[in-house]
Amino acid sequence: MDTDTLPVLIDADDPMLRLAVAAHLARYKGRTRAHTASDLNAYLRWCVEHDLMPLQAQRSHIELYLRWLQEVRRLQPSTVSRRLSVLATFYRTCVIDQVLEHSPAEYVRRPHVPQQSPTLGLSHLQFEAMLTAGRDSANPNDFALVAMLGLLGLRIFEATGSKIQALGEARGHRVLTVHGKGDKTAQVPLPPAVARAIDRAIDERQDGPILLNRDGRRMDRHAATRRLRVLARSAGVTTARMHPHMLRHTFVTTMLDAGVDLRDVQIAARHADPRTTMRYDRARNNLDRHPNYILAAFMASAT
Repeated sequence: MDTDTLPVLIDADDPMLRLAVAAHLARYKGRTRAHTASDLNAYLRWCVEHDLMPLQAQRSHIELYLRWLQEVRRLQPSTVSRRLSVLATFYRTCVIDQVLEHSPAEYVRRPHVPQQSPTLGLSHLQFEAMLTAGRDSANPNDFALVAMLGLLGLRIFEATGSKIQALGEARGHRVLTVHGKGDKTAQVPLPPAVARAIDRAIDERQDGPILLNRDGRRMDRHAATRRLRVLARSAGVTTARMHPHMLRHTFVTTMLDAGVDLRDVQIAARHADPRTTMRYDRARNNLDRHPNYILAAFMASAT
């Protein structure tokens, strides 16, 4: 196991806890393990700050941790729900491995997560402005970044982790092989505009990352966020906080607004659960597409 993904266990004198954490993280791999470790580490640090032994926690402690995430950290409901899910799964593993008799998180009430995503995507005109700003930028990585996030719907770690060697052809299509969540791979077809943006970014290079920062090294999520904010300012796009996921969100909502079937959007976004895709569907609140108009048009002869 990559020790870099393990939480920082403050209490080195608790070998049972270290073993329990290691056994739990061994069930995951890749980015999923790293994210699980990060969420679990947040709880372990909270336990240290409150002089609580994690393997002696009771339901009331988990409830207090939940209130702390909501009222002190003020995290989004989806983030709180995810962290509780990680915690519940960890304690369930402890029960399976007979470290604990029962899970203290078993009867903790899950916070309500709104059906719609709290992340706001860009409007059609804002998205066009971002694409234009990327295309006109002197930095060829800017256009490739916007295209890969907004026109392919890649997650930021998928875009920044993509290598030139992953470009290829399949059944007459130019494709990019992407390593996604859960270490799953997928072949993503490249529309001509995206292919041109990527070709411009890689230039004559034959290997290495597609996206580079100004120092010629692999672009990371922080550099990507900075570049997007620069592009947003030059494009006149005013948002509360521009970040990479806004373009993935825009990828989904623009498809839905264009009338693409929800199932096809789910496949394109590589969402395991259709309910995840539905959270992005702002078309339900679009009065221009309200069913009342369809019914009135159908009954036009009688109205």
